Amino acid sequence: MSIERYLRLIAGFFVMASVALGYWVNPAWFLFTAFVGANLFQSAFTDWCPMMAFLRKLKVGQSVPPTARRASNRM
Repeated sequence: MSIERYLRLIAGFFVMASVALGYWVNPAWFLFTAFVGANLFQSAFTDWCPMMAFLRKLKVGQSVPPTARRASNRM
């Protein structure tokens, strides 16, 4: 899975979790939903996202895709 897909997965999880927490626990959790949305909005214009930097440091999504591995084994 690519780093962009991991980012969308994490952002979606954060939004869904914060909406649930805002509904069932405390409405202040909706501020976290707004924070995630604001980060997604600014990353569309600046091409920089704090979570992407964090994922790159963890080397997430940098493995060789299975299709590329199969192609290199044929040579």
